[in-house]
Amino acid sequence: MSTDLTTQLNGLTIDGQGEPRLDRAYTLNFVGDWGGANFHRICAWLTQEFCDRAGPGSRTSIWSLRDGGMDGLVQLHNGAVDLAISTPSAIMSKALTGEGPFETAMTHLRAIGTLPQNDRMVLAIDPKYNIKTIEDLRRQKPALNIVTSINDGTNLIGYVANEFLNAHGISKATIESWGGRVLERHRPEQCVALVEAGEADALLQEAIMTPWWRGLVETNKLVPLAAEADALESLHNSLGLRTNPLPAGWWSNLSNELPALDYSDFVILVRDDMPKEVAFLLTWCLVETRHMLEGQYKHIKPEKSPLTYPLEPEKMAQTPIPLHDGAYIYYTKADAYTRRRPLVSSPF
Repeated sequence: MSTDLTTQLNGLTIDGQGEPRLDRAYTLNFVGDWGGANFHRICAWLTQEFCDRAGPGSRTSIWSLRDGGMDGLVQLHNGAVDLAISTPSAIMSKALTGEGPFETAMTHLRAIGTLPQNDRMVLAIDPKYNIKTIEDLRRQKPALNIVTSINDGTNLIGYVANEFLNAHGISKATIESWGGRVLERHRPEQCVALVEAGEADALLQEAIMTPWWRGLVETNKLVPLAAEADALESLHNSLGLRTNPLPAGWWSNLSNELPALDYSDFVILVRDDMPKEVAFLLTWCLVETRHMLEGQYKHIKPEKSPLTYPLEPEKMAQTPIPLHDGAYIYYTKADAYTRRRPLVSSPF
């Protein structure tokens, strides 16, 4: 099997412990997030594991973004960087065709894997309005100040949030006609900060497992509203995003299941012209050293973790856009070749 691999993958060898090695130096540029969230953590793990197995002189960089993250995909498609990460996975197939939030078709994108992450987008409102449902909201027409991520062509959260509002018949124009405002920031915690400061009295956001959300809901600063079935069906038809309810008890004061919009899974993306041996090694690291990433989240219960663990290779291989050829080689040969016990334990 190792001979078969090394003939398919230029410069790749298998060492005495059964690990793949590259015989020359590579320089790779990754795009993470703003610098302090999960994408940067994932990139940092991958760069370490890759460089441990690449030739002497190999180096990597991790670029930060200032906007909503979609620019990382554009940079990747244009060849300015070598790897990017995006979420939610269900919407990513539209990047290949230039539909939905993507202005142009990014045909060079390929996947090396998916990191499962169970997230939702939820609308929540200050209890002072005594609004229990989105139908109440439409009927009462309060002059509320709702904050969400910016919909400026760079931010997938903002795009999905805008579509969420439209699907429920409460567009930005509608809210403004009630005397209200839609406030916009890039990052989820920036939106939360406006609620905590009293500048916003409604929040439409993802990252539902975070302490921010728990604090706002469990202290009764905000009341989460159930997404409506017709709107969820419309969003599934238009964007591919499914219904993903929050179970009763998700927050201590959530007594019933709450229908919500899915916003799940991190997709690891590269370009189609990445050398096969590089994509293979990155995929190998993604799967075979996954315990090193899992260990960084194990202080959090799996259902409340921003990365759903344990990571399962079979699910990691399920991607919304085609696999890179090097990743495909790994996944199709892994059972016969590489599934093994880790040589290095996680320090976390």
